[in-house]
Amino acid sequence: MKGRIKKEAAIQLDRQDELRKFREEFYVQESQIYLDGNSLGLLSKRAEKATLDLLSSWKNYGIDGWTEGEHPWFTFSEALGEKTAPLIGAAKEEVIVTGSITSNLHQMIASFYKPDKTKNKILADELNFPSDIYAIQSQLELKGYDPASHLKKIPSLNGQTLDLDQIKKSITDDTAMILLPSVLYRSGQLLPIKEIVEYAHTKSVIVGFDLAHSIGAVPHQLHEWGVDFAVWCNYKYMNSGPGGTGGLFVHKKHHGKIPGLKGWFGSQKEKQFDMEHTFSPADDAGAYQIGTPHILSSAPLLGSLSLFEEAGMNGLREKSLKQTDFMLQLIEDYLLPYGFKVVTPLVHSERGGHIALEHPEAASICKALKNQRVIPDFRAPNLIRFAPAPFYTSYEELFDAIHILQEVMEKKLYQLYKNTRNVIA
Repeated sequence: MKGRIKKEAAIQLDRQDELRKFREEFYVQESQIYLDGNSLGLLSKRAEKATLDLLSSWKNYGIDGWTEGEHPWFTFSEALGEKTAPLIGAAKEEVIVTGSITSNLHQMIASFYKPDKTKNKILADELNFPSDIYAIQSQLELKGYDPASHLKKIPSLNGQTLDLDQIKKSITDDTAMILLPSVLYRSGQLLPIKEIVEYAHTKSVIVGFDLAHSIGAVPHQLHEWGVDFAVWCNYKYMNSGPGGTGGLFVHKKHHGKIPGLKGWFGSQKEKQFDMEHTFSPADDAGAYQIGTPHILSSAPLLGSLSLFEEAGMNGLREKSLKQTDFMLQLIEDYLLPYGFKVVTPLVHSERGGHIALEHPEAASICKALKNQRVIPDFRAPNLIRFAPAPFYTSYEELFDAIHILQEVMEKKLYQLYKNTRNVIA
């Protein structure tokens, strides 16, 4: 029988870590173990510099910043889209950095949901993030449909994950569109995107994905898999800052279509300032932009993307899986007596970038951990999420975090706190 993992093993893994140099690129607070990168990634020095550089372009160029300087604002969204594309397996013209995840989702549904008498239902899942459901409900109502009857939800057999056979069974002849998360925000389950798309397309169903919990953590091949559209935020694993500009993907096969929500920044660049009242959409994903680009909210992503270019998604994914494996072993070694249940899939191909633990005292446990300078994430009613970030989380920190959690449970320190969420959980 093998023994428990010792701290020396964590230290040795850090010595062998080929990505350890990137930790110095981030503002990691001393004596704090930050494991909430799947909600908000930490600031990098390059993101800070990029933001200051774009601020300087406003200072130095004024209105001419739209066309002058190292990063002209007029094409900034397209430039960031091109740099993002390799992370998700897309062509550069299939990606644009724009809007927010929810506004982009409204745009995608407005553009691709084309109901008729026989195919008019939208399929989501009962575990989906609320904002995605709100967007679907709104778009159905705008089309004159009752969400109670036209929004179908794939049931979860265990309350935490989705089953591929159940997903396929839910794709019926009246399904017009499917919207699913690539990674379930609660359990961290990674869905089999390729298999879902292949099956849905045999039923002539449009398929879109919310990549909020996978972009920057899991490599994808969206173009090759034939995904119709995808949306995401950039403030989690992409480390672009609170409220950072979102992004969207539209497969080449759909380019040239009129977007559901027209806006002047979706125009062909050479015609945009003709000021005509006839909309001429761009012939790429840029057509789905609505308003003027948020330059200062997009700026941090420029610096962040340079880190991804250096590290490579495959290396980041490899370390992410090693670190979540390491956490799972530590949980088995040290936390089993305290009533925790791992709800994240153990198989690599089914796991995103975080580990989720179920416990009836989850809210109070998270408060106790924060008091001990360990930053987890709580999700109602009873989940604790830990997200090691390959850029800046060390194995030694993971070892220490689990031991601090063991101490919290052993000494019942969580009982000092109410088992209710804070205003922001």
